[in-house]
Formats: sequence, structure tokens, C-alpha cells
Amino acid sequence: MEKISEFTVRRLSNYYRILLDLEKRGIPTVSSARLAELGGITSAQVRKDLSYFGNFGTRGLGYSVTELKNAIVEILGLNRQWTMALFGAGSLGHALFFHEGFREDGFYFKHVFDVDPKKVGTKWNDVDITHQRNAEEVLRRDPVHIAVVATPPEAATDIIELLVRAGTKGILNFAPTQLTVPDGVWLRNVNLAVALESLSFYLSM
Repeated sequence: MEKISEFTVRRLSNYYRILLDLEKRGIPTVSSARLAELGGITSAQVRKDLSYFGNFGTRGLGYSVTELKNAIVEILGLNRQWTMALFGAGSLGHALFFHEGFREDGFYFKHVFDVDPKKVGTKWNDVDITHQRNAEEVLRRDPVHIAVVATPPEAATDIIELLVRAGTKGILNFAPTQLTVPDGVWLRNVNLAVALESLSFYLSM
């Protein structure tokens, strides 16, 4: 699996969403050309991405929408439940916690941590908001697969170190700061400001 690039994995996620939409619309089959058109790439790229994982589709008939969607669900690990811990119960954290799409794909928040005394001790749905100083102890006792960091950037480094010590292997970071993790820990950074700056560049051309 080392030869599978991050770009391929991202395209698989896009294929999954396209196939899910086609299935909801009752479309039984799709060609690589149509899948490529909907994904904004080439049909050769679609075939190459899928070839890493097996043989799909029938020449002249295309892919069964449901069968290919189910195969990608398994490849992406969406056929199981993933538990998560959220760091930061601010506006962004609130939006992430209550985003229904996570639960639909099998991602569930198990813990929420914050430092605000007005929030600590309250609940979001049935999840207690716990003080961040207790996070390492909680995660050692009741670990999660993924941690989501939605704190100010100055707090993120300490949180990452805490998560590494606690044994958390997957981290999704929304804090706009550069972070490093040791081998065996998977870190993904989501910088909303960079995405907006990219749009502003193209709109200014």
C-alpha cells in the first residue's frame, strides 16, 4: 500500500461521493469516461486509480454503481466505525461535532476537550466536555482512532505531543500552524485560510 499516493486516496473519496449520488438517482452503471467527467479528471486516471485495488467493471458496459461504491467503501475503511476526540469546543469545534456527514460515514465523536470553564462540565448531546488537562488520562483509559484539533494555533503543539504520548494514531488538524509527528502517526492539516487565499488569487487574476 506504500505506492498509493495521497492524491489517489482523495480521488477515491471523490469517486465514492459521485457514486453515492448516482445510486440515489437510480443510475445502475457508469463508464470510466462519465466518472472522469463528473470528477473533473481523465478516464485514464480513473482506471489507473482503481487498478491499484483490483479489477472493476466490464469492457463496453462500465462499472456497476453499487458494486463499485461498495468496493470503495471497503477500501476507504468506511464499512466500520471510527471513534474521535475533539479538542476545542469553540465555533469551529461546534460545527464539526454536529456535522451529520461524519456520522453517516461512520465517524463518531467520543470525547470533547476544552479549557473554557464555562464549557467544561457541560454536554454536547450525550458527550461530556472535559478539561483539556485531563485529556491524556482519558485517552489512555478510553482511546480513540482519530483526534480532531480545532484550537488556537498556540495550543496545537502541546495537544499533538499529548496525543502522541496517549497513542492516538490519526490526527486531523484545523489549527493554522506547522506541526510534525513521529513515524506511525498520520497527520492531516486542513487550513481554511490557505484555501480562501487560493480562491482570492484566482479571482484576482
